[in-house]
Amino acid sequence: MSAVERAPRVLVADDQTLIRTGFRLILTTRGIEVVGEAADGAEAVAAARELRPDVVLMDIRMPNMDGLEAARLILQQAPECRVLMLTTFDLDRYVYEALALGASGFLLKDVTPEHLAAAVRLVNTGDALLAPSITRRLVERFAGGEHGCSAGGEHRRGADGDDECRSSEPAAPHRDLAALTPRELEVLTLLGRGLSNAELAAELTLSEATVKSHVARIFAKLALRDRAQAVVLAYETGLVSPGA
Repeated sequence: MSAVERAPRVLVADDQTLIRTGFRLILTTRGIEVVGEAADGAEAVAAARELRPDVVLMDIRMPNMDGLEAARLILQQAPECRVLMLTTFDLDRYVYEALALGASGFLLKDVTPEHLAAAVRLVNTGDALLAPSITRRLVERFAGGEHGCSAGGEHRRGADGDDECRSSEPAAPHRDLAALTPRELEVLTLLGRGLSNAELAAELTLSEATVKSHVARIFAKLALRDRAQAVVLAYETGLVSPGA
């Protein structure tokens, strides 16, 4: 079995014991090893450092340290790790920030067993879970910071139990697009608009193999993890505007 085909090693981080137990059972019965569990963000960071999982299933809201901060620290320490954020609400306002800091997508906690296992295997190959068009709608909704924190802010639970926002370093810094060729810049613009490889090929009159090569070079030059982060970057650099 090749490295790509090898079953991923997974860390499950959620403050609910039943969620962790259920996910462990689902994954192990489908041939995916769960190497550890964590009940809060701080535990998740420590466990990831020790266990070096391929994929972390990370609840967004947890005590002591929330999932966003934990994901940021884990991805700083282990850029090769893939993080899937867990949420109870579709298009949760935290999702944009999670994608900007490098998460590979998000799952609703009521995900089906089959979808959960397939999602873990998918992101382990280096792909993003979200379709580019879904990511684009998320970015358009949250990039302006009108519905909560912008990508440069951190969400925290205040003393009164309400969510609060405090500024921090930008989660996805504006990378220098000058490194891109005109064709690569064109490809990134279309990626930001949510086009798939097939749609890119049709739009640019190129083969899909050529498009894949362009996308790979863009990712390498700009240190992008996947298509989801490419969409976020396209908006944050102004290459694509909401509603474009």
